Amino acid sequence: MTCRPISAEQHLAHIGQRGSASFLQTPAWAKVKSEWRGESVGFFDGDDLVGVALVLYRQLPKLKRYLAYLPEGPVLDWARPDVAEALQAFVTYAKKRKAFAVRIGPTLVHRRWLAPTIKDAVADDDVTRLSDVTPDETTLLGTRVRNLLLHGGWVTDETGEGFAAGQPMFNFQLPLRHDDGSQKSEDELLKGMNQQWRRNIKKAAKEGVVVRQGSREDLAAFHRIYLETAARDGFTGRALSYFETMWDALRAEDPERMKVYLAEHDGDLVAATTMVQVGEHAWYSYGASTNAKREVRGSNAVQWQMIRDANAAGCAVYDLRGITEGVGKDDPEIGLIQFKVGTGGEAVAYLGEWDYAINKPLYFAFTQYLKRR
Repeated sequence: MTCRPISAEQHLAHIGQRGSASFLQTPAWAKVKSEWRGESVGFFDGDDLVGVALVLYRQLPKLKRYLAYLPEGPVLDWARPDVAEALQAFVTYAKKRKAFAVRIGPTLVHRRWLAPTIKDAVADDDVTRLSDVTPDETTLLGTRVRNLLLHGGWVTDETGEGFAAGQPMFNFQLPLRHDDGSQKSEDELLKGMNQQWRRNIKKAAKEGVVVRQGSREDLAAFHRIYLETAARDGFTGRALSYFETMWDALRAEDPERMKVYLAEHDGDLVAATTMVQVGEHAWYSYGASTNAKREVRGSNAVQWQMIRDANAAGCAVYDLRGITEGVGKDDPEIGLIQFKVGTGGEAVAYLGEWDYAINKPLYFAFTQYLKRR
């Protein structure tokens, strides 16, 4: 097993054969994250390409040494018997590229909590974290790969709160297919939602909320209410140029890769979102809503349109992205999980992000620097 650079075309073709991969593992994402140096790398079993990765390199201050970061990657068949050899091959490759450490984030579901379990956890005063509740499923493959990483010298930090450490370990997903692989109908998806969601979707329609797909020019309108949302919810918003770069890079790779949705009521924009799709996986990536006209339920209407479009496109999963695992009544993010659980989906825990220290003194200094930040 060896690793070497590949072209963007080889990279995309391999993702296409697999059916999907995280959009953070597409060649285009390197153009979005221009402050990092990006590279497409292939995993080869002899001459056969068996895995790919988008590697982002971040240089240490004043040193020509790099963190080699694979956000939500690499794209590998984790059921392969030679996963340990594949990861070691990448470490060997990264060392030649002057990396002091490697950070990976396998998008392999380890634990799964269904909507009824989450609702019970939220209602239970003695439960404060999702991890305190027995999952509805713990996957054997996730457990096997986790043990393989631990025995292979990889380390992970499972104490972090929120999203500060990188990509979120906990995500919320709505399956769009039955167990036999057939697509669910819109009626079935609606029936899976809680009463509040169904009521809000119906109210938005009755109030005359219209949801449409926008163009690049509509990103400015999305951004205006995104900043309004940031001020209301207390987070620092990204610049409009970030979304324009994202739009240009992702849609240059595939015209259907990124979309912007706008929910309007009597000509007023009340909610807006962006959606990203790679193969059979669709993500709700950014959302915004106005302080005015909240009663017309634009946020539910726009979500329902994205779910319907993802389903019509034959996607297997509609991904509402990150959640924190706090389910206590006073948890600052409790509203987020309550909103998402109303779709009838499930919370999934990936394996999280794992580091392999190539140069241990530099890696130790780097982790201390991150803690101080």
